Amino acid sequence: MSVKIILAGGGTGGHIFPAVAIANAIRKQQPDAEILFVGAKGRMEMEKVPQAGYEIKGIDIIGFNRSSLIKNVGLPFKLIRSFVQVRSIINQFKPDAVIGVGGYSSFPVLRFAQSKGIASFIHESNSFAGKANIMLGKKATKVFVASDGMEKFFPAQKIMITGNPVRASISLSTITKEEGLKYFGLETTKKTVLVVGGSLGAKSINEAIDAGLDEFEKNNLQLIWQTGKIYADKAKARAEGKYHVWVNEFISQMEHAYSAADVVISRAGAMAIAEICLVAKPAVFVPYPHAAEDHQTVNAKHLVTKHAGLMVKDSEAREKLVSSIIALAKDEAMQNELKQHIAKLGVANADTVIASEVLKLIKK
Repeated sequence: MSVKIILAGGGTGGHIFPAVAIANAIRKQQPDAEILFVGAKGRMEMEKVPQAGYEIKGIDIIGFNRSSLIKNVGLPFKLIRSFVQVRSIINQFKPDAVIGVGGYSSFPVLRFAQSKGIASFIHESNSFAGKANIMLGKKATKVFVASDGMEKFFPAQKIMITGNPVRASISLSTITKEEGLKYFGLETTKKTVLVVGGSLGAKSINEAIDAGLDEFEKNNLQLIWQTGKIYADKAKARAEGKYHVWVNEFISQMEHAYSAADVVISRAGAMAIAEICLVAKPAVFVPYPHAAEDHQTVNAKHLVTKHAGLMVKDSEAREKLVSSIIALAKDEAMQNELKQHIAKLGVANADTVIASEVLKLIKK
């Protein structure tokens, strides 16, 4: 018997790519499954989900703005409107289950589904759960989490530790280092630094790299620099004529980037960490300090305590980031130690485990 499943969430690649990985795993186990995504209009998922081959419906929803309270004036109206839209989507599609992966659109979809007695599943990717997920977790059928110790956020009997789903293009990649470097037009004789500030870019990381760009060449290092859309033009102008620097707003073939990299600079979002753990790359993490409940700092410290990563505070990035990554690139012993410990945290089959559990529970 065919099943119908809605996946809700998005906003960043850290929510979208795991959701697509789960959808692909469901389709692999049950090819006739009908899958629909629900996301926020104007956000990244409205482009990326169709590219992955899935239908998506957009709703009018925005998140709470922590930096400017005046910008939250329209939030209650958007929330009410989103519930009306969600009701229409769910009543038409008639799903057997909904899966929330985080992001603005998760909340109204799961909340409405729970009110109708539809099986609801949450994937909490961070080691510190957000308030919306904590609220939804009380009535969820199952809560999939990335790490232990989540009983302080969710009912213990509903928790299943699965790790975080990673795109198959990364988890199953066979790209060699040489192939990765060739893809970016870089040399095979130099150490390579990969800089990723998340799918939307990271101001502090971009400014630090920009200010210290000449230091990479002086230290015989080359750079793969993902800037995000806002900083792309400035970075491209800054890197013009520098053949040791590849720069663009987005890297669509991350498996090539990870294969090419010797060391990595990254934000500390849960999905970025999941990927870096799986590819076992030594990394310096720069947590985004304004993430909900400062969960990126919690994520990064979790790695630092396990000797699986280094951390530079966002406020100190301009002064310390470039010197820290150059020092790591030159320190083979430190690279090997970080690789050894971060590799232990990699999980390759989270998407398969989640898909199996969802299908099992909705067929009961």
